[in-house]
Amino acid sequence: MLRHLGAKRTPQHNLKLATLLGLTAGFVNAAGFLGFAVLTTNVTGHAALFAEHIALQDWKTAQVVALWMFLFLAGAFISSLILSFTGPNQRFSYSIPIFIEILILFFSAIYGERYDGSLIAKEIFAGSLLFAMGLQNALVSLISGSVVRTTHLTGTFTDLGIELAHLVHKSGKDQETIKSKIKLRLVIIFFFMSGAVIGAYLFDHFGFGCFFVPIVILFYALLYDIFRIKVKRFYQKTSKAMKGTFLKS
Repeated sequence: MLRHLGAKRTPQHNLKLATLLGLTAGFVNAAGFLGFAVLTTNVTGHAALFAEHIALQDWKTAQVVALWMFLFLAGAFISSLILSFTGPNQRFSYSIPIFIEILILFFSAIYGERYDGSLIAKEIFAGSLLFAMGLQNALVSLISGSVVRTTHLTGTFTDLGIELAHLVHKSGKDQETIKSKIKLRLVIIFFFMSGAVIGAYLFDHFGFGCFFVPIVILFYALLYDIFRIKVKRFYQKTSKAMKGTFLKS
């Protein structure tokens, strides 16, 4: 799911990636908004907010919004830089950005209850989540070859509209490829929305402690690949041993 790149990557890998990390992003988007009154998974809305505060000559708030946009960019930059230094084909190189994201979510879960609504606190908490989502968005994009993006739905809805039009217009072998793409877009949308609903519900009941849920999802995403490799190798070794025993007998 996370370690397969290029020709080794299949549509099933992308579907699994979209399911788990789309769920995570939707959760953080809703819980982050309810907790800090800031959209924490994309920068589109912040561009309008930045322009509004510039027009109102509210320079202090404008600087904060600009910092949020920069932190999302910085997260994407750091994630890409990590993969560049470790090498995209290096086993488990993707685990570093995910561990950073887990630490940031842990920070929100533990210290979120101390959030007092001040501009400085909002700047720190919302900024850290935007940085984490920048990390995730770049990581997913690099792993999937820019096929999957999980932190926002604008581009996904656009792609879905284009592909639905292609499905109506084209025929033959092309339709199977188009249907596969449409399935992926629908999975991203469904699990992002599901994550948002779950995040909103759990935040309403458990407060900032609900951020432990996306932490568990991210740990599962990491362990899935690690244990899958070990199980596969164990199965292969066992099969070879059994074949060797059978041939000797």
